[in-house]
Amino acid sequence: MLRLRARSVHPVTAPPIADGAVLVDDRGKLAAVGPAATVPAPVGARQLEFPDGAIVPGLVNCHTHLELTHLAGRNAGRGFPRWIRTIRALKDATTPEEFSRSAEQGVRDGWARGITCIADTGSSGAVLPALSRLGGRGIAYHEVFGPDPHQADASLAQLEEALSQLEPFVTSLAALGISPHAPYTVSAPLYRAVAALARRDHFPIAVHIAESYEETLLVRDGLGPFAEALWDRGIAVARQDCSPVQYLERLGVLSPETLCIHCVQVDAQDVKALRHAGAAIAHCPRSNSAHGHGAAPLPAVRAAGLRVGVGTDSVVSVGDLDLIAETRAAGLSGEDALSVLTLEGATALGLENEIGSLQVGKQADLAVFPFTVAYRPLPSARALLTVVAGRVVHG
Repeated sequence: MLRLRARSVHPVTAPPIADGAVLVDDRGKLAAVGPAATVPAPVGARQLEFPDGAIVPGLVNCHTHLELTHLAGRNAGRGFPRWIRTIRALKDATTPEEFSRSAEQGVRDGWARGITCIADTGSSGAVLPALSRLGGRGIAYHEVFGPDPHQADASLAQLEEALSQLEPFVTSLAALGISPHAPYTVSAPLYRAVAALARRDHFPIAVHIAESYEETLLVRDGLGPFAEALWDRGIAVARQDCSPVQYLERLGVLSPETLCIHCVQVDAQDVKALRHAGAAIAHCPRSNSAHGHGAAPLPAVRAAGLRVGVGTDSVVSVGDLDLIAETRAAGLSGEDALSVLTLEGATALGLENEIGSLQVGKQADLAVFPFTVAYRPLPSARALLTVVAGRVVHG
């Protein structure tokens, strides 16, 4: 058993508790949460005290690419389509061993920042095994690519083979999902096929969508740099006369199991479509700004009742896994920021019954941060202690 005491405890679903404590049982679940004087201290329990600390639920990173951890600072390309091409080249030059080390380092870097759950997208297949080895929590969405409609069957077959190889690494904490990458790398037939596979085999989906103006130009008008790149490969491009979000709606990709990453280029009709489908959003404000995409309408989508979490995107885009910096970039602070980073993030991933708040019976995913009145409850991007399912993984 593990008992933690701190200057404050922030359950998220209840008001902050001054001089609070939590008790973790031998199953890795929260057995008690409350004022320190009321939380039992069983004989033999490990006891840790943080007189200048704040205990919060573990942070949830709703979008990242941990297989790219080793590429931080190595892509300063200007213009998003060119940046994407550079990433592909850098990945092509990476060995499986490098991807594996990168994924494991990414998990540990997240723990150091109080992140106890990740929603990762990648094509190397390195992140789920890393989570499995380390005992980490998250969803690893395996990417599938294929902009040529004539190659949809082959791309789907490759995806099914990859999923088969990855399924042995699924644990009670680490799940497997599918990520049809983006409209400029996935054909309409492939989108439909992947959506059907996800429904049949109950895989969650994550998709980059409505991220850039260039993507909108491709989908709506069949024009722009993404269209030109496809033409150069002999792939026909058809204008869809709709937004990227509406395009996914037409193809049957949107559902309550779909995590829509970025959603910068969205309007009221798009928000309505997302809400009707029950889809969730991963908001990545620093990445959106770094690539010049603009700001996603976070207040509007939250007001519409959409499930929204925050993600760091890759360290190639933003340099680190500082999830707290993402809330600052989004204009959030205090308990509102904490809610988005924890319970709302867990809800976006469908994990709200397991993690996201400090409640008796939930998994003991939590972090301890330095307490500073002026910035409470999250004054620092570095955690003093991080716990996943009752196990200390950092600190």
